[in-house]
Amino acid sequence: MTSDPPGLDLTALRGWLDAAAPGLVEGPIHAELITGGKSNLTYRVSDGSSAVVVRRPPLGHVLVTAHDMAREHRVMSALHETAVPVPRMLALCADASVVGAPFYVMELVDGVPYRTAESLETLGEKRTRQIADEMVDTLADLHMVDPAAVGLADFGRPQGFLARQVRRWGQQLDASSTRDLAGADELRRLLEQGVPTNGDRRDSAVVHGDYRLDNLLVTSDGTGDHIAAVVDWEMATLGDPLTDVALLLTYHRLADLGLGAVVSDAATAPGFPSRDDVTSRYVARTGRSLDQLAFHEALACFKLAVILEGIHYRDVHAQTVGGGFAGIGTMVEPLIDMGLDAVRRPVTEHPVTEHPMTEPPMTEPPMEEH
Repeated sequence: MTSDPPGLDLTALRGWLDAAAPGLVEGPIHAELITGGKSNLTYRVSDGSSAVVVRRPPLGHVLVTAHDMAREHRVMSALHETAVPVPRMLALCADASVVGAPFYVMELVDGVPYRTAESLETLGEKRTRQIADEMVDTLADLHMVDPAAVGLADFGRPQGFLARQVRRWGQQLDASSTRDLAGADELRRLLEQGVPTNGDRRDSAVVHGDYRLDNLLVTSDGTGDHIAAVVDWEMATLGDPLTDVALLLTYHRLADLGLGAVVSDAATAPGFPSRDDVTSRYVARTGRSLDQLAFHEALACFKLAVILEGIHYRDVHAQTVGGGFAGIGTMVEPLIDMGLDAVRRPVTEHPVTEHPMTEPPMTEPPMEEH
């Protein structure tokens, strides 16, 4: 057994696995941190012949309600038999005394999380477009899952979902920030005042919470490129599906403005669909209206700014593990500016043509975020 990676006691892990999941690993184990994660810690654990993935919360400064391993494990378990590709869940440990935090174990899925335009350029325009289109289709499929049918009817409640999102991310910012952020208070105020009155009437759905290309594992076979798994479900909940669409578009806009290098600039790759292409494809597949999208984009900017500020906080206080944190803090105020621009945008400024549905959306019961 090799030396322990930060945040994972291999001796304790092995003892727990032997009792909770006999035969899952055989012989001495070693582990490595899977790079790229900016929040929950993800490890590849191997016994030399087979491997699994272990996921636990970050070290230090864990915000209330964030990094809930049981919820993440639950939503992927529920989605495993749907059209949404997710890794198979193998075990869940809610006892924080084993490795210092709750964790779960899932199958290792082979695939590439494309984050940069450079990595997509090597594939060419046609393959890039195929991957991006499947990304949109998979999000649409997720939003058409009937939560009650997969055992997620009690994952949340519908009333006041958007208002609670604004309040929650404002509270997270209060807990994470140790510096003045220009425009943050104004954006928070405008969001609180501008919550759409029809928000609670929109069909609720399973939402991922951080849906973007590099949270998808892509594999290639003789028929083309395919999404093998959607990962990083730590912010999954039930609520307004436009929050996922808006966040995806926000990552797109960051890339278009040349600000995506720190997070992801994949949307600038040749062949990647435009924002209008993304929304049109989503509407065509789901039949959902994208009214009030400007508010959702402003909320997405605020949410992403708060997430990055939390990561910046942990990095400044030496509570992060792995690399890739340089420049995270510089992204926060540009995102706030983008949010202010979006929340002030007239609703009629973002028209989206409705398309006939390829299949009827399933009826979803009321739900909320956790």
